[in-house]
Amino acid sequence: MTVVRHASQFLCGVLLLAGGAWVSAQQAPTIPYEPPKQFGTSITGAFEGWFDSADGTHNFLVGYFNRNLKQAMDVPIGPNNRIEPGGPDMGQPTHFMPHRRTGVFVVPVPKTFTADQKLTWTITVNGQTTQIPLRLHRDYNVNPFSEVAVGNTPPIVKLAANGVAIQGPVALLGKAPTVTATVGTPLTLSASVDDDGKFASATMAPVGGNRSPVNLRWTKYRGPGGVTFEAAEPRLQVTKGGEINKPFSGTGTTTAKFSAPGDYALQLLATDYSGEGGNGEVCCWTNAYLKVTVK
Repeated sequence: MTVVRHASQFLCGVLLLAGGAWVSAQQAPTIPYEPPKQFGTSITGAFEGWFDSADGTHNFLVGYFNRNLKQAMDVPIGPNNRIEPGGPDMGQPTHFMPHRRTGVFVVPVPKTFTADQKLTWTITVNGQTTQIPLRLHRDYNVNPFSEVAVGNTPPIVKLAANGVAIQGPVALLGKAPTVTATVGTPLTLSASVDDDGKFASATMAPVGGNRSPVNLRWTKYRGPGGVTFEAAEPRLQVTKGGEINKPFSGTGTTTAKFSAPGDYALQLLATDYSGEGGNGEVCCWTNAYLKVTVK
């Protein structure tokens, strides 16, 4: 059975450790509430659901909620940012943007992983620890590749003209292409995107304004220093389409500058008319990663 999960449900089943006491969201009719603050509060992982690959392996789809509304946080892989057993590094971010971020990464597990097993993502910041379990619970089986109302599908993204095409939240950090850059020197980032242009909403209200069928957003995902984008959300150069229910193609280009040497990872999020998180459905967006070695 496939159940659509809305963003407001992401804490169901989450285990929180705060103030030395465990709290289970399933023990009460309401989600444990910690109000967002500008600074000094927690980050909670978000289990969006799981889906199978064609070869029968499974994938956990995971996001997060950074309650520090005015502060991006860096939490290195290790005791304060770990997925176990098997980790601590399973491709999760170390840089957490403010607010809710949906379906940021996937954690693949083998065919032999059972419903009785689990992984646990632990994040500790500002003296507060949160944990979420990742399980193959049947009620969290999702389909991030097709929306049920009109058959909308995620954008197809390439980070280079001859690069690998990515569709859906399936990219793995370990398989990301690597480029080099120099501290303080702009690195050109270019991505091409194709989309079916399909549109659906809960009310089926028409799209307002001059809204693009696809939007791109670059963010820092990992790295020892700051990353400054010329335009984190580059305007797309349209090569085909641009109207509802017509196939769309375009290219978005921007630059990134790095403040310190080291190994970085950048993430590109491509959303269609359904928006980030699918406007309440676990479809239809695409994640891509780019590794950057900065000298």
